[in-house]
This record gives sequence, C-alpha cells and structure tokens, in this order.
Amino acid sequence: MPFLSLDSEHEHELCIMIDRYLSLEGAMGAELQQSLTPADAVALLKDGVRRSTSGDASQRSRAALLEDAAGGQYPYAAVLSCIDSRAPVEHIFDAASGDLFVARVAGNVASPDLIASLEYATKYAGSKAILVLGHTRCGAVKGAWAGLEDGHLTGLLGRIQPAVAATKAEVGEEDSLSNLDRCSTVNVKETMAALRNESAILAGLEAEGKIAIVGGVYDVATGEVAWVD
Repeated sequence: MPFLSLDSEHEHELCIMIDRYLSLEGAMGAELQQSLTPADAVALLKDGVRRSTSGDASQRSRAALLEDAAGGQYPYAAVLSCIDSRAPVEHIFDAASGDLFVARVAGNVASPDLIASLEYATKYAGSKAILVLGHTRCGAVKGAWAGLEDGHLTGLLGRIQPAVAATKAEVGEEDSLSNLDRCSTVNVKETMAALRNESAILAGLEAEGKIAIVGGVYDVATGEVAWVD
C-alpha cells in the first residue's frame, strides 16, 4: 500500500478518493477537482507513479475525454518539468487528458512566464498542487555544471547556477553522474524556493493551505520518482 505512514482513517479516505478518480470514464470534472485537498492531489500523483511502474496503468475512453474537453478543464495538479524526451509527464503519473497542467522548460527552472502559468493553474483554474519535477541525467544540469554559454541558453542555464554552486560546495567539481543527479535534486529545491519567493500569489495560496508545492526527481532508467522534501 502507498500510504502506510498515514493513520488508518486518513488512508481509507485517500483510497476512496483514488477509487473515485480511477472510476472516471472521461475527464476530471469540477466537482471532483474542488473536493480535493492539496494532500489528495499529491496522493494522486504518487499513486499514478505506482500504477505506471507496476504495469497497472488505467485507461479511459478517448472519445469520452474529447467529449468532456468541450466543457472545460479541471486539472488536479500542475507539473513544472524539464523538456527531456525521456520524461513524459502524463505517462509518469498515469494521467489522462485534462488531469494535469504541464509546463516544460529545459532544467525545470522558474522563469517569469512559467510562474505566471502556475499562478493561473492554481488561483484561477483550481489545481491543488504544484510539482517541480527534475530528472536524472539532465542535459541542462550538465550544461550548467560545465558553464555552457550560448545564445538564449546562457540566461536559462544561469537559473541553474545556484544549484550548481551549492552542489559543488557539497561534493566537489567532478561531473560524475551521481554529482550531476545530486545537482538535479538541489535544482528542484531551488525552483521550489523561487516559486515561493518570486510569486506572492503562490506563496499566499500555500500559506493558506489551498495548494501544496512539492518536488520530485524522475529516474529515466527506472520510471520511479524520488520525492523531495
């Protein structure tokens, strides 16, 4: 069971909520989205990883999803992820059309436009959680580690430099896979901090308990997600 650390009553409530989600024939609707807590949204993400990695993926009718799409969208969470082709967000979380807002940019960094998108997703469109999702073997992290400067990449990779500096201070200068993956984890934490520090809207929603801001690192070789505290 994915929720063994919870008390039995809370675990039972989460299981009921996940069963409601898995029983959907089409897209998530307003009633279910609005009934979720931030903790529920995070639990749905985590259970999605469990299903995806266990071969227990859910399936919904594409015709029903398209029909429901005409009536609007009610995603339960927003994911800020890297553009890496090995990290397909909906597949990672066993999510269907309409379940997730997905914002992708190299290095999963928090640029102003991406922050604005997440403000819309939560304050105006009702999503209950934001997940900053890094991944192992990240090319953007490797480029930032090496100090790559080229065109618009210079500014983008500059947003990863705080994580690079912190990681090098911890583990040294060697660009080993383990050190680069450690930097990916630190970069997720830096992006989470940027969302809180650079957006009064997101910080306020989190302080009021209306959303959760969480982090994770996807392993491109195993399909698992290591959740970041």
